[in-house]
Amino acid sequence: MAYVDGFIVPVPKKNVEAYRRLARKAGKIWRELGALEFKECVADDVKVGKWTSFPRSVKRKPNETVMFSYIVYKSRRDRDKINAKVMKDPRLAKMMEGDVPFDAKRMIYGGFKVLVDA
Repeated sequence: MAYVDGFIVPVPKKNVEAYRRLARKAGKIWRELGALEFKECVADDVKVGKWTSFPRSVKRKPNETVMFSYIVYKSRRDRDKINAKVMKDPRLAKMMEGDVPFDAKRMIYGGFKVLVDA
């Protein structure tokens, strides 16, 4: 069964285009190294909930939006192998030098087993 890494990250609205450029480059690396899918999604219909919500999860500031991203792999084993290669890839290291267009300290991420694939 497939395996999915999921991410939620706050991005200043002024940095959305820079984030898109970075994500396109990163996505090419992940796909080249074996990921089946790489998706970056910007909040569109995401309200602040009373107790929980995507905006609350990352402590979104008024000038920010929320990105929901996911990467699909054949299996957890493939994910572990691919991510090890990605983390050693000099192209990714170069992209992460200097200022990045998001606050990585407030990123939420994790790996998930696919339960239903309809």
